[in-house]
Amino acid sequence: MSTLNLHVSDEADMAQRFVSAWKRAEQGESVDERHLTFLTLETLLCALTPQRLELLRYVHRHGTDSVAALARELGRDSKRVHEDVAMLEANGLILREDGHLTAPWERLAADLML
Repeated sequence: MSTLNLHVSDEADMAQRFVSAWKRAEQGESVDERHLTFLTLETLLCALTPQRLELLRYVHRHGTDSVAALARELGRDSKRVHEDVAMLEANGLILREDGHLTAPWERLAADLML
């Protein structure tokens, strides 16, 4: 199962994860992890609103070749869907491969630093 790990933490925590993965790779361990770090909970919640989460789930299950088609499938305004896709893509939650939008993760795992 592929997991995208979402973190709300600071740069030091992000750097620590990077160094840990680097050291494990140097020791011959296969490191296949995906992490996204948001510096504040507000930033994460802004990027992943309920409507964007619905869109992300749809793209994960079905993929899409156009934002217009995605808007039609979701029954939403195409301008708003375009904005949502742009936000999700800018934050690394949706990937664009040869014009095709995908969300290849089975699971999002969130870790919040207090």
